[in-house]
Amino acid sequence: MHLRLPAIVCAVRPQAETAAVVRLLTAEHGLIVAYVAGGRGRQLRPVLIPGNLVEAELRSNADNRLPFARLELVASRGPWLGEPLAAAAIGWVTGLTAVALPERHAYPPLYAALSGLLDAVCHAPSARGWVPGLVAYEALLLRELGYGAPAQLPDVDDFPGNLALLDRLGGELARYALADRPTDVMAARTILRERLGRIAPD
Repeated sequence: MHLRLPAIVCAVRPQAETAAVVRLLTAEHGLIVAYVAGGRGRQLRPVLIPGNLVEAELRSNADNRLPFARLELVASRGPWLGEPLAAAAIGWVTGLTAVALPERHAYPPLYAALSGLLDAVCHAPSARGWVPGLVAYEALLLRELGYGAPAQLPDVDDFPGNLALLDRLGGELARYALADRPTDVMAARTILRERLGRIAPD
């Protein structure tokens, strides 16, 4: 395998002393787990931030080892990680994606939706501008994985309605998409929901 393609960093974990294992979401090849040499070094740490858009070069041999990845930063989410609400949203959606999706199954609509949602989280004037996108992404993920989803989403201006559906989708995600997963990724969602609850209603 030799691929060069855009990808979204969804999860990073240390490997050995200096390397890292990353989970990358791609449009054409789905979620790919890869080994990044020097991933914990000063040069690559700013690249390996969940939510970052990268250009990934992936190589692997015929054996069962992880592919090797070389990553070039295209767009960084780092500047928004100091904002509690944006950081919680980025952490949740990337963690959800990394844990819920099977490897090497392409979900082009999810890739496009996640990319758009991350842009909205970072650039919308307030959370009211991206919460409908978050709801739509969770619903789409459930639908793409075959668990069904609400037939109709609330109006984008209906903030209470979107929060209510967000609460309903949380139960569906925990029951289906995240069932039997070893990582307690729902904890990140709980933090996000608490922060969203502090936003004053209209």
